[in-house]
Amino acid sequence: MTTTTLAVLVPLLPFLGAAAGLLLGRTAPGFVRPLAVLPTLAAFVLAVLVALRQGGGRSIDAATELTPTGSVPIELALHIDGFAALVAVLVGLVATCVQIYSTGYLRDDARYPSYAALVSLFTSAMLLVVYSGDLMVLLVGWEIMGICSYFLVGHYWETPEARAASIKAFLVTKLGDVPFLIGIFALAVDAGSFRITTVLGAVASGGLDHPTLIALLLLAGVAGKSAQFPLHTWLPDAMAGPTPVSALIHAATMVAAGVYFIARLLPVFAASSAALLVMAVMAAVTMLGSGLAALAQDDIKRVLAYSTIGQLGYMTGALAVGDRGAAVFHLLSHGAFKALLFLAAGVIIHAAGTNSLAATSRMKGLRDRVPDAYWTMTVALLALAAIPPFSGFFTKEAVLGAAEHVATGHAEGIPGAAGWIVLVTGLLTALLTGAYAMRLWLLAFHGRGAEAPDHGKQPLAMNAVLWLLAVPSLAFGLATGALSDWFDGRDLTPTLTTSVLGTGLALVGGLVTYGAWKHTTALAARVPMGAVAAHPEGDAAQVEAEAVASHAPAYGDVAAAPDPADPGRLLLGPLHRHAAVGFHLDAVYTTLFVRPVQAGASLVRFLDREVVDTYVHGAGAVPRLLGAAVRRAQTGNVQTYVSALLAGTVVLAVAAVLVATGA
Repeated sequence: MTTTTLAVLVPLLPFLGAAAGLLLGRTAPGFVRPLAVLPTLAAFVLAVLVALRQGGGRSIDAATELTPTGSVPIELALHIDGFAALVAVLVGLVATCVQIYSTGYLRDDARYPSYAALVSLFTSAMLLVVYSGDLMVLLVGWEIMGICSYFLVGHYWETPEARAASIKAFLVTKLGDVPFLIGIFALAVDAGSFRITTVLGAVASGGLDHPTLIALLLLAGVAGKSAQFPLHTWLPDAMAGPTPVSALIHAATMVAAGVYFIARLLPVFAASSAALLVMAVMAAVTMLGSGLAALAQDDIKRVLAYSTIGQLGYMTGALAVGDRGAAVFHLLSHGAFKALLFLAAGVIIHAAGTNSLAATSRMKGLRDRVPDAYWTMTVALLALAAIPPFSGFFTKEAVLGAAEHVATGHAEGIPGAAGWIVLVTGLLTALLTGAYAMRLWLLAFHGRGAEAPDHGKQPLAMNAVLWLLAVPSLAFGLATGALSDWFDGRDLTPTLTTSVLGTGLALVGGLVTYGAWKHTTALAARVPMGAVAAHPEGDAAQVEAEAVASHAPAYGDVAAAPDPADPGRLLLGPLHRHAAVGFHLDAVYTTLFVRPVQAGASLVRFLDREVVDTYVHGAGAVPRLLGAAVRRAQTGNVQTYVSALLAGTVVLAVAAVLVATGA
C-alpha cells in the first residue's frame, strides 16, 4: 500500500467510525466501544507508518481537483512534511488514549454513543487539518472541530455552566474565524491558488502584495482557535465539559490547530516584521496573564486550562521569532504531558467527588486513594515546569534558545525586539509555571483534615492510559537528536544560558510556593476544618457532572469557603482576586460587546412587536371592523332595505341638485 493511500486512511478511519457509531448507537450498543476505540487506534498505527516512511525527508505531496471553480481551483491535496507526520502521530496517540479512558470514565453515561462518535469526528477533523495540502480543505476540518467542540463542551447540557460554556466557545472561536476566512481568500488571490505549496512558492518569490494584512487576518483566527489573548476567555470555561474532552482539546486538537497552522505557513507571517511583533506581544501577554491566573484558580481543571493557554503562548512566541521547529517540538511534548494532566485530574475528581482544590486541601490521604494518578501527575507537572530530564525541559528550552538567538542579533529578517519580548516573558512565565505547578501538587495531594472519601478503585482503562502517557512525558525530550530530521535538520539541543535561567527560575517558583504553603498551612491549622461528607458512590462522569453543577457537591459551604492554606493568596496578595477572574476580561467584553448587542436586540424586538406588529394587526383589524358594521346592516327586514334605498335615492338626488346649482 502506498504512503499516499495510508495517509488518506488516517483521517478517513475515525470519520467512518463516527458515522458507524451514530448509526449503531441505539440498535447495537455492544458495538459502540469497539467502534470508538479501534478506528482511532488503527489511524494512530497508520500515522506512525506514514511518519516512518516520510522519515523527515522530502514532503509527500499528492493532489486531485475537487471541483472546478472557474477561478482559483480547490483541490483535495496532501502535503505531509516532517512536522505534519509527527503531529498526526500525536493526535492519534492522544485520541486513542482519550477513547480508551472514556470507556471507563463514561461507562454508565446514556449519551456515550454520541459522545464517542463526536470524539472520533473531532479526531478526523484535526487529522484532516494536519495532512491537508489545500487551504479550503483545511478550513473544512477547522470548522468541523468548532462544531464538535460545541457539542462536546456542552455534554452535560443539564447544567447552565456547560450550556453557557459551549455557546461561548463556539461564538468566540467563530469571531476569530471570520477574519481567518477573509485572510485565506486574500492569500489565495495573491498567490493564485489555495495549494499550500503554491502559496509558499509565491511567498519565496515575493508574490504577496499584502503580507501584513493577510498575516494579521489569519492571526485573528489563530488567536481564537488557540486561545491566545484577547480571544482566550473561552478555554477556561470550556472545562465544564467532560475531563477526557478537555484532554483532547488541550493536548491534540482545537487549540493545537492554530499553532500548527502558523507553523505550516510561517513564511507568510515572516514576510511581515509587523506581524511578527504583534505575534510576540500577543504571546507575551498570554504567557504572563495566564501564569498569574493559574496561580489563583480553585478549580483543578481551570488551573490546567490557564496552563494550556500559557504553553500555547510559548509556542506562539517561538513562531514569532521564526522558529517553527521549536514551536512544534514543544507542541508535541505539551500534548503528551497535558493529556496526562487532564486525565489524571479526572481520576482525582472521581476519587474526591469535587474539582475544588480548596476541598482537596482539606482531605487527608487522597494520594493513597489514587496512587497511579499521584505518580503520573507528578511526572507531568515536572514536565510542565520544565525540570530536567523531563520532556518539557528540552522543548521549552528550545523555545527560549530560539528567542535568545534572535535577541542577540544572530537571525536575519526577524525583529530583535520580538526576541527580547519572548525571552524575557518566557523566563518570567517559567517562574510562574513552577509556582502554580507546585501549588496544584500540594493542594491536590497533601491536604490535611478528614480522611478522603473512598469511591472504590478506578477502572483499569483509566489508570493504564495514565502510565502510557507518562512514558513520552518523561522520555520524549531525550529523543532530541533522533528527531532532528523531522525538524528541518534543526539542532534542538538546549543552550546553557537559557537552561540555567529557565530551570533556575522554575525551581525558585516551586520552592517559594512550597515555603508559602508551609506558612499558610501552619496558620490554617488554627482554623476549624469542618466535616467532610462522603459523596455517594457513582461513575466518574456523574461525579464530574455534579461537580460542574455545584463546584463542590460533597462539601457544600466548606469547599466553597476560601482556603486559608492556599499559597496562591499569599504570593499574589491584592492581585489574587483579579487574577482569579481572569483580570475581568469577561466583564470588559460583556460591557463593550455583549450588553450593546443585547440592547440592540431588545430594540429590534420592541420595534417588531410594538411598531411593525401594530401595523400588521391594524391592517387586519380595519377590514374586520368594517365587515362587522356591514353585517349589522343586514337585518333581513324588507321594509328596512326599501327605506334605506329610498333614503339613498333622496341623498343622491339632493347631491345632484347641489352639484348642478354650484355649476
